[in-house]
Amino acid sequence: MNSLCDYEIDYTLFKTFDRELIFEHQIMPLHHDELFLKVATSNQKIDKNLLVEIFHIPIKLIFVPHEQLQFEWKHYKLKQKLFTLAKNSLYEQTNQSENSFIQSFLDEVLYFSIKNNASDIHIEVIDKSVVIRLRIDGVLQQYFRFSKELYFVISSLVKYLGNLDIAQKRLPMNSRFSRKIDEYTYDIRISTLPTIEGESIVLRILDNQNVQKDLVHIGFEGKVLDIVQKSITLKQGLLLVTGPTGSGKTTSLYSMIQELNTKQKKIITVEDPVEYKIDGVVQVNINEDIELDYHRVLKNTLRQDPDILMIGEIRDRDSLKIAIQAALTGHLVVATLHTNSAVETITRLLDLGAEPYLISATLKMVLSQRLLRTLCNHCKKKKDENFEKVGCKKCNFTGYMGREVVAEALSIDTEIKEAIFQQKSSNDMEKILLDLGFQTIQQSALDMVQRGKTSLQEYKSKI
Repeated sequence: MNSLCDYEIDYTLFKTFDRELIFEHQIMPLHHDELFLKVATSNQKIDKNLLVEIFHIPIKLIFVPHEQLQFEWKHYKLKQKLFTLAKNSLYEQTNQSENSFIQSFLDEVLYFSIKNNASDIHIEVIDKSVVIRLRIDGVLQQYFRFSKELYFVISSLVKYLGNLDIAQKRLPMNSRFSRKIDEYTYDIRISTLPTIEGESIVLRILDNQNVQKDLVHIGFEGKVLDIVQKSITLKQGLLLVTGPTGSGKTTSLYSMIQELNTKQKKIITVEDPVEYKIDGVVQVNINEDIELDYHRVLKNTLRQDPDILMIGEIRDRDSLKIAIQAALTGHLVVATLHTNSAVETITRLLDLGAEPYLISATLKMVLSQRLLRTLCNHCKKKKDENFEKVGCKKCNFTGYMGREVVAEALSIDTEIKEAIFQQKSSNDMEKILLDLGFQTIQQSALDMVQRGKTSLQEYKSKI
């Protein structure tokens, strides 16, 4: 079985041939050369001779999964438009005008991506094509594939918008630009990376509305919400948000900062890079190219008389040392760390060289979280005791629509402090937490499965 993702599709064929016939016979015309019309279908029993009679040209069949055809049909009008804009852009004299074809092409891709809740747009050269993939609900999926020539035009435009050197193709570059779509302004972060095929360009869509969500609207509830809300009212101490990449840690940090943000408090954030701008908060962007690294910035932030310090990520022994020092000297420090659970977080702090007595003295809370895709309510189907994904037009045939946070929150009480001080093993720590009635992230995720919010398959892939 082939994949439609591997083929450039000539969308003008939808105008050349009768669309009703295309949909009736469940086919997708791909490309017309001097010898054949390449046609994709999922029907293994299709009458090839009938297609020859209809199209009056020899047919070469390509067999693909049916859900890929459905996915292609759903967006064919947009793809027709993008295909035309892409072709016209290759003949333009300039790509910097707001009315240019390539500008219209990029605006259409951005609009579509934002409306479909994409977090990232990946523009890459693969073989002789430029491929555009979108990350939606944490999953990367190919949406568009065009001629390779388009890449050079679109990369020049993206660099122009980000005030980057258009001629530079040998070094990684980073920048950003803004776009107003439906009355909202979105920041678009640009990252370019040289590859053997050319450059990989990733556009991160930063939705400022996300940072305006409070902890309840993020999805925290029950004991987890109580622990987080009580922890951020503390005057000093270290609060850690943990989880793998893409688990929503930064969003949680920003929501905490939003709730803490008052004119009576000085808040400083140290990030790499600053994702969202928050009024009334002093935000510092790490720039290692000029030796403005975490260590140098953190060392100097304490001289700025902050009440609250947010660290984008504790990466090493030095950044942890300063975070603990700040927490010891009367500051509330909120930060992220890459660990998979609350217990693993304590072990990781010890591995980074923190003294047990300092951890027990400063650590006040560990929030470990994931983002689980939620089943599409339009097509999910119950099987045995749980629901499973199906796929329909509403959810782009993925079976999922949106994501929800699932978490465990550990409040560092007297017993936990004592266990940390005594350097108890992970197994011993887990037994202590079990005796205390601690609800693990696994239990919370299984509860989502049992309530029909997500699938067992999603649970197994993320927890």
